[in-house]
Amino acid sequence: MLILLAFIIVFHITSAALLFISTIDNAWWVGDNFSTDVWSMCDTNTSTCMAITDQFTAEYQSIQAVQATMILSTIFCCVAFLVFILQLFRLKQGERFVLTSVIQLLSCLCVMIAASIYTDRHEELHKSNEYRIEVSKGQYGYSFVLAWIAFAFTLISGVMYLVLRKRK
Repeated sequence: MLILLAFIIVFHITSAALLFISTIDNAWWVGDNFSTDVWSMCDTNTSTCMAITDQFTAEYQSIQAVQATMILSTIFCCVAFLVFILQLFRLKQGERFVLTSVIQLLSCLCVMIAASIYTDRHEELHKSNEYRIEVSKGQYGYSFVLAWIAFAFTLISGVMYLVLRKRK
């Protein structure tokens, strides 16, 4: 049982790390001489970054939705871990970690919404005249891929918590 518990804890911490990296790192959309995410656009030739604001793109509401849901996802994942630790010592034997599972599945839902919005709106997001370089000819970066991997990890851990019973 301790091996299973250690695996679940490591899996959850990995999910949280993936969410932090994909939320913070500037690699959702990359090209030869630029990288951009939901916070800023950086030109790698000149090493300058510009924050994405409401004057930057007409689809700023979409960017804000992605920002908000990624932050919520990360918060829910961290809260789920704290609730799991509390429930580990408070639940009676044989009870399930339902509250932890619900919070983790909310995290899963938020990251899915964020990545889906970005997938749907990426063409409109990168057609602004405010960009100094042509960013529409880029491709999805590793932070975007990590967001989808974090979706899978949070979904799997949410289901594991639902199935998991506290045993001896």
